[in-house]
Amino acid sequence: MTDRNHPAEVLFDAEKPFPVLPAVDHYAGAEKLMRKALALQAELGPVFDVTFDCEDGAHAGAESEHATMAAELAAGGDNRFGRVGARIHDITHALWRQDLDILVRGAGHRLAFVTLPKARSAADVRDQVQALRAIEAEHGVTRAIPVHVLIETHGALREIWQIAALEGVESVDFGIMDFVSAHHGALSGAEMVSPGQFTHPLIVRAKTEIVAAALANGVVPAHNVTTELRDIERIGDDARRARREFGFLRMWSIHPNQIQPIVDAMRPDYSEVSAAAEILIAAQEASWGPIQHAGKLHDRASYRYYWELLVRARTTGMEIDTEARRRFFD
Repeated sequence: MTDRNHPAEVLFDAEKPFPVLPAVDHYAGAEKLMRKALALQAELGPVFDVTFDCEDGAHAGAESEHATMAAELAAGGDNRFGRVGARIHDITHALWRQDLDILVRGAGHRLAFVTLPKARSAADVRDQVQALRAIEAEHGVTRAIPVHVLIETHGALREIWQIAALEGVESVDFGIMDFVSAHHGALSGAEMVSPGQFTHPLIVRAKTEIVAAALANGVVPAHNVTTELRDIERIGDDARRARREFGFLRMWSIHPNQIQPIVDAMRPDYSEVSAAAEILIAAQEASWGPIQHAGKLHDRASYRYYWELLVRARTTGMEIDTEARRRFFD
């Protein structure tokens, strides 16, 4: 009898599963923009995450009200897919614990992730994660909310491998603007945008180190924003370069115009997706032993690659072969 074991079980039984995240992390700070982002997500489907910004989005003196509003929206019916996270204040800010308490108390059961900005070290991240776990326990939240960490300081970049290895970290994100500013004028504003953000040696070093550490530790690397808001071709080109030249699997968005071009740029090649479906179906029929496909040998090493490619294609809204969808996703 043919072995019908699922590839996620057969191919990664002894490994930490790699997080499956949408290709876009869309930031919204004001309530109006949060609601618009949720409406767009309902229209397009869960091909992008929404992050409610309780750091830069909150007016001074109204941080508690802002976090409460964000928690109510995240817990509400407009969060149809459970793909809403929140960014809190950094560890040097007096109200970061209050942010966590309000968000977890109000939406801990639905919050997709919490983003930690401006970490200076792995110790900073560890302290905030420990606080998050304590607050979860206090409010009866039994799931461990994933953590995303913004890499935008020299200290965080220096300890990126330790940060990516911390329990609970799901994504490491590059914050290019604060990172450039931290160079005290040694880098110019041109390095925040293309082509400088892809060519300057110090920026290239930072991006490659972040991606290498993330992938080695089973964590998703997320690329910084593009400041271009209207030129769809430029937005898509920035996303393609992030994906193909550096290996980023996810990218920030700060305007609705950016979402679809980034999703399109992050999608795998359609012909490779089709081949992945054929290879995985044949592999399952062969009980995951070696097979030949189009004159080439495939075994579990290539099956892992094609399975993750198929999953990534699905998260970007690509059409999947009917039989592969029935076997592996339905």
